[in-house]
Amino acid sequence: MRAYNKTGPLSVHAIAGAYVVLLGIDIEEAASEGVLGFGIERIEHGHGNSRTWLQALKVFPDVSVEEGLVSTEHHPIQGFFWGDFTTRYGHEYTYKVVAMRGEPGALHASETVEVRIATEKEDEGQHAVYFNRGVAGSQAYVRKFGDRRPSDVPDRAAFRWLSRGLFRAMLDFIHRANGPDWGLRVAAYELQQGAVLNALREAAASEADVKIVFDARVKTGGPADANWEAIRKARIEDLVTPRTQSRSAISHNKFIVLLHKGEPVEVWTGSTNFTDGGIFGHSNCGHLVRDQDVATKYLRYWEELHEDPEMKEIRPWNEEIFPIPDGPPPVGTGAAFSPRSNLDLLEWYARLMDEANTAVFLTAAFGVNDLFEEVLEHSKPYLRYVLLESADRDMDLLNGSPLNEVAVANILPRNEFERWMAEHLTGLNAHVKYVHTKYMIIDPLGEDPLIITGSANFSDASTRKNDENMLIIRGDRRVADIYLSEFMRLFNHFQFRGLVRARAATGPESARSFLVPNDSWKARYYEPGTPKYLERLYFAGHP
Repeated sequence: MRAYNKTGPLSVHAIAGAYVVLLGIDIEEAASEGVLGFGIERIEHGHGNSRTWLQALKVFPDVSVEEGLVSTEHHPIQGFFWGDFTTRYGHEYTYKVVAMRGEPGALHASETVEVRIATEKEDEGQHAVYFNRGVAGSQAYVRKFGDRRPSDVPDRAAFRWLSRGLFRAMLDFIHRANGPDWGLRVAAYELQQGAVLNALREAAASEADVKIVFDARVKTGGPADANWEAIRKARIEDLVTPRTQSRSAISHNKFIVLLHKGEPVEVWTGSTNFTDGGIFGHSNCGHLVRDQDVATKYLRYWEELHEDPEMKEIRPWNEEIFPIPDGPPPVGTGAAFSPRSNLDLLEWYARLMDEANTAVFLTAAFGVNDLFEEVLEHSKPYLRYVLLESADRDMDLLNGSPLNEVAVANILPRNEFERWMAEHLTGLNAHVKYVHTKYMIIDPLGEDPLIITGSANFSDASTRKNDENMLIIRGDRRVADIYLSEFMRLFNHFQFRGLVRARAATGPESARSFLVPNDSWKARYYEPGTPKYLERLYFAGHP
């Protein structure tokens, strides 16, 4: 959902996902003189209309404050874009944005604008979209659970917080198959989470028709042994078919098709492996689609995988059954499947990225493919955001265009000169520690947004070798708002940590940063063509 309001020279554009509200703020440059930042007050409706000022970490120098978060009423936001990551799904909020003037320690409110907006429900209509938190290494986790691993927190409270509804939704989907009228077709890369396997066993015990294809290729570092061990422990050997052919590849899918009276009706897919690490650790998405045509495509693909074909057999089959459009995808929800004999699918994604009109947002867990790098190397008159699991081999190229915004995942160390606490990871993920999502968003705030999301890593291997699936969703603004809000939540989280580490590299005291005690902070937001200028315009809802 989106909402916009303007009062005098001050405006605010709110974009609501399920658990995030993004605020694009703007004030006419002529009216911005003397503004030291923006305070943001939030009213949560339906709960006594409770009021609270949003909080932040940055403070003015030489203003005495206690350690921890501070109110933006007294230490305002010096930026034109902010995210509220403490909202709840399906709730209504009013945000009051206040231009703060005066002196540090003696601010006073001036121009004010309010906007009312409701967060999306995760599950509504054709699409249900669930993102886990993906930020165990965060100030929020440390404040809530201290310096403890999730397994050391009583009552599985940390796991529930980290899952943020994704685990519940995954289990609920499986539990839908209850009785002989129902069935499940599962395609899994990592199939090891005990509660998931138990739910599949219970579905089969209810006489639902449950069949599973899983990766059992013998490969160093692969999941085959752990999959077999979990399958035997759950006593579901009679439900599974191992995927063994073409051992140089992996069966990287993570989807479940729901059948009713033998007909495919819904599909659960996304980037989330059926493991503790996938559900509670690194960032992931689960995406449920209620569309019989889409579910039918997934079932047809699953049936081909169930035959355990060699790569040379399934490649031409995918290309014949699931051809790539010559131009943009049709409006609605489609699907794409791998492996394929060439890079036509990846080249199509790159063309769609290159033909964007206003903005691109990309997650890249295993680096940026050469085809995408070619697109990102050439400047566009709009911003393109790239979120990386780790530094790419071609960081200079990615950063070559001044309008490419790149963030690399990391955590904050404890620093005596700053106000944050030391962050630690969950220990649930051995390889990909932070960013495991695989999606690209094109022009999300326009009338015709495009989302490409699923299991594939936008790589040569994911296109030509691995079993993979992707959803192609065009024209759904609700889905675009959920994906965009979650992308910016993680991008801002990791970009901030990258900036801190870059400053700290020159010495611990260099990491220290304060709010600017005058209005000079805003100058870069009014310099035409610069990243901050374009960010201000884009998120504030300007064309």
